[in-house]
Amino acid sequence: MATKAYVLLTTEPAKTKAIIAKMTKVPGVREANEVLGPYDVVLELEIERLEEMTDILRKSIRPVDGVLSTLTCVTMKPV
Repeated sequence: MATKAYVLLTTEPAKTKAIIAKMTKVPGVREANEVLGPYDVVLELEIERLEEMTDILRKSIRPVDGVLSTLTCVTMKPV
């Protein structure tokens, strides 16, 4: 069973749209949305193993120019 997670990004305002375009190409990212509120972008990820999350964050999300911070929320079993 796949694991779903939401990654909330704070970005440099001028780079938000370019970041969203890059995020849609990251393996495991199902959806990328610009949002209003304390975060700028919400990513929906679906991965087979939770261990994959570390690699995706370290190699494909956090190093992207303009990504200032991330907050990851891993979902629990759906009700």
